[in-house]
Amino acid sequence: MVIGRTANAPRRDASLFLQKAEEFLRASVRAGDAGDQDAVMLASIHAAITANDAVCVALLGRHSIDADHQRAADLLESAGDRAAGVAQRAGQLRALLKRKHLVEYEARRATAAEARDALERATRFVAWARDVVGHAVP
Repeated sequence: MVIGRTANAPRRDASLFLQKAEEFLRASVRAGDAGDQDAVMLASIHAAITANDAVCVALLGRHSIDADHQRAADLLESAGDRAAGVAQRAGQLRALLKRKHLVEYEARRATAAEARDALERATRFVAWARDVVGHAVP
């Protein structure tokens, strides 16, 4: 497993990362209300990435700063047994990250079904991060 570049952060900053993730999630919902499917996908992906940062800071005291976002999932996996469901959640993050190139760099537009799926996945990921951060950070 290649973890890539990371930065140390005090565990108390986990809640700040979580607040950002929730903001991205709200932006995704608003984009969906406007019918902006690409924006739904991108905001959902960023919500999951930032929620992952929150979890990693809460559990490890560091977060990924690697240009390859797959390294963020690797860092999460390195948390091992520190929280329930880490391996499964890393897989969920990877599934969202696979769509990042599509929405940011390809001409094809996201479908309503793809956007809805991304939002649902991000919503579950952020909810899990909220639980982990709530239990890990006093």
